[in-house]
Amino acid sequence: MNTIDRSTDTLRVLAISGSLRADSINSALLRAAGALGGPEVKLELWDGLAAVPPFSEDDEAEPGAGVAGMLAAVAGADALLFATPEYNRSLPGQLKNALDWASRPYGRSVLTGKAVAVIGASPGNFGGRRAHADLTKVLKACGAVVVGDEVCVPQADTALGEDGLPATEELRTALTGLLDALGEAVRAA
Repeated sequence: MNTIDRSTDTLRVLAISGSLRADSINSALLRAAGALGGPEVKLELWDGLAAVPPFSEDDEAEPGAGVAGMLAAVAGADALLFATPEYNRSLPGQLKNALDWASRPYGRSVLTGKAVAVIGASPGNFGGRRAHADLTKVLKACGAVVVGDEVCVPQADTALGEDGLPATEELRTALTGLLDALGEAVRAA
């Protein structure tokens, strides 16, 4: 359920990186998006992906602290912004696993009706386009509402300047556009 604070119009966005790497460009892109969001966007980078155990229906009744923390973070956000690297032409297994947990129970999960947007980055020429497509497909199957234009960042190692912000106006516009699309989707719900 979207719970935007209409008294302040602050959009609470939970940013989830599909990378576990400390120096991940995808995590850096999420931080850049947060810096561009302005005072009306509160973006929190969730760093609990590594603590989510493999999904098992046997563990659904008592999923453990890693899953419980993730579900609470997702439920408490107005919207989600994902950034995914591309591993073997698809999304990382750890991210897919987390979505399997978050999709339960089907039709009543924390993802059902949640506004989400996706960015992807890779050092190659396609910018994680295949992982972006796969993540978008999985999110839609989970009942999330995917908004915004496709944002795939090629040659990601040069996408951000030394200040941590996008090196091009095109990327800056794309990231702020996704935040705007998330805000519009939440307000329309």
